[in-house]
Amino acid sequence: MSAIPVPAIDRTAINRANSQHSTGPRTESGKSRSALNALRHGLTAASPVLPSEDRAAYDSHRRQFFDEYHPATPTESQLVQELIDTSWRLNRIPLIEAKLLSGADGLAIIDAHRLLANLGVQGHRLSRQFQKALENLRDIQADRRDRERRQLKDAAALLELHKHKGIPWHPTDHGFVFSKVEVERHSELLKRQNEARQIAYFRFEVPPQLASAAGA
Repeated sequence: MSAIPVPAIDRTAINRANSQHSTGPRTESGKSRSALNALRHGLTAASPVLPSEDRAAYDSHRRQFFDEYHPATPTESQLVQELIDTSWRLNRIPLIEAKLLSGADGLAIIDAHRLLANLGVQGHRLSRQFQKALENLRDIQADRRDRERRQLKDAAALLELHKHKGIPWHPTDHGFVFSKVEVERHSELLKRQNEARQIAYFRFEVPPQLASAAGA
């Protein structure tokens, strides 16, 4: 029994026919929803700055954060950049809301309400993201500064030891990354703090009669 021939499938014709059904929104309602999606994705786009926004204003916004947090490592810089971009997007939300409430976008009421609800969701998400990045940055910077203080104190102690023995010394001799000037400055600070604590003890802690007897 001979096989029944199967007609060839014209894929090109099928794709052409399908394309006629996917040319984008044609009705006003469809166009409104398309605009809605465009605005919504502006809060999740890869670039924090939209084509309609002022790049110079963003650059100024960015400098302010770097001036405030002074990141010292790539991780800190990454977290500061996250704060910059997240806050920039957060600041955009009230502007979009004001435009919607004024009716300047010409969106249908149902689409405007849908966008306002979406903005609320995005605002909560971005706020949580900002807070988490800020907490991480503060924890990392506090840990780094505490570690630096301990290392500077150790370096200052070694500096004073070598001074006492009359032996030349440099921080790199013991693997410190600080300059000698930094270590010397910190050593002087520790000395002054120690003197201040002693004076404060006699001024504020010791009873007046004992302090007078001690000549404080």
